[in-house]
Amino acid sequence: MAEVKEQRQPPTSVVLRVLDFVDRAGNKLPHPFWLFLILSGLIVLASWLLAALGVSVVSPADGSVIAVKSIVSDAGVKMVLGDAITNFVDFPPLGLIVVVMLGVAIADGTGLLPALMRAALARVPAKMVTFAVAYTSMFSHVAGDAAFVVMIPLGMIAFRAVGRSPIIGAVVSYVAVGGASSVSPVIEGSDAIFAGLTTSAAHTIDPSYAVTPVSNWFFSVASTLLLAITITIVTEAVVVRRVAAMNAVELELTDVEELPDMTLSAEERKGVRRAITAGALYVAAVVLAMLPTGSPLRGEGGSVVASPLFDNIAVILMVFFMLIGIVYGLTVRTITAAQDIPELMGRGLRELVPVLVLFFVVAQFLGYFKWSNIGQVIAISGADVLDSLGAQPVVIFIGAVLLISLLNLFLTSGSAMWSLVAPILVPMLMLLHIRPETSQALFRIADAPTNSLSPMSPYFVIALGFIRRYRPSAGIGTLMSLVLPLAVVNLVVWVVLFLAWYTLGIPLGPGVPVR
Repeated sequence: MAEVKEQRQPPTSVVLRVLDFVDRAGNKLPHPFWLFLILSGLIVLASWLLAALGVSVVSPADGSVIAVKSIVSDAGVKMVLGDAITNFVDFPPLGLIVVVMLGVAIADGTGLLPALMRAALARVPAKMVTFAVAYTSMFSHVAGDAAFVVMIPLGMIAFRAVGRSPIIGAVVSYVAVGGASSVSPVIEGSDAIFAGLTTSAAHTIDPSYAVTPVSNWFFSVASTLLLAITITIVTEAVVVRRVAAMNAVELELTDVEELPDMTLSAEERKGVRRAITAGALYVAAVVLAMLPTGSPLRGEGGSVVASPLFDNIAVILMVFFMLIGIVYGLTVRTITAAQDIPELMGRGLRELVPVLVLFFVVAQFLGYFKWSNIGQVIAISGADVLDSLGAQPVVIFIGAVLLISLLNLFLTSGSAMWSLVAPILVPMLMLLHIRPETSQALFRIADAPTNSLSPMSPYFVIALGFIRRYRPSAGIGTLMSLVLPLAVVNLVVWVVLFLAWYTLGIPLGPGVPVR
């Protein structure tokens, strides 16, 4: 092993002391499972106290009185016991994410998704490597949390291949995956989760309201391109200089564990081509099936947007990922028998088990929140206060983004955060004539950039581990100092994009006006 001479670390600065405090404070928070269990208990106590005080509001919809109901009552106890299973089974994101992941599990398990990422980064010119890594990482969100494990080493390989520091590649990949995790150019699992949670929250005001996984797609596509460009500019202007200033010690490749080869074999290239062809034919078939005005895929009056196709887009996506995954697997022989397919699906669902466990307690929390009427009381009261203050939408938007971004430093799970925020934010803004899809887009902005800043995230440690291969002394402050400028600029640019989008009245998704 070659001798490594580390540079003397500078004295701890005010910024690093603040970050260290965030690290310590965040680590004291319980796991999201226990957090929502505790919150459920607090809802029970709050419902008892508020009901005893006779707290109520007048519904702006029909003028009826909405009073807080105590869960510490005969009816409340019956609800807790009788609705526990129903709350979980009827939890909107549950079916959506399971159905989508059945298909994604095949595409990922056969090796197609990693192969597509590798193909996208192979032979990238030096001048384009930052943008290529950033934008490719946006597509990798379809692989869920596995995107971190796949893209960070691939980003390092891409940068090393063009003679640049792998540390920069790790940072770019990490920020593009974690700091933009709520959007992607393609529809993926988190879209289904967010849509389900938003729909559930909207039902507080309008029981017939439905949000689909494609409700923010137009905004997501534009956001991914803008964020990839922003990451590129900030990386070249700030991060590159920061890495150079750190005088990172580059070890010889023989002294560092070799990262996997990024090039595709001839068989893998054939599999990718066939998978892409199969996917294109499938999309063409769906489009052709919708062309006739009397198509069963169309909605009432021949509507394309309000139709069975978009209402059940999760099933369409499942079949799409299954098809391309099976075609690729048969080509490269990761699928050799019929039983391999259900085994891959089962393996993918096993990875969902932690999410399903969290969904159970979140579903109970939301069930208590809804039954007790606390959510409606807070939403209506909050809307009344904002209306009396004459708060403009822009002020409300910026305030919501800043608050969620701050909370996100401590609770990094997007689904858990939206489960906590949506029941209040969505109905409150609906009463101010702001659509649920718009509230969801706001959350996407607030949830993502600070993800990459939080030591609470397990992927923060993964990224730091990869960086330590080339700078063994790297710690939390090192990664924070590299990510901070990207996170801040991404958040500001993204908010500006949204405000421009809202002002111009551009649809957020197919048939979904922004206001």
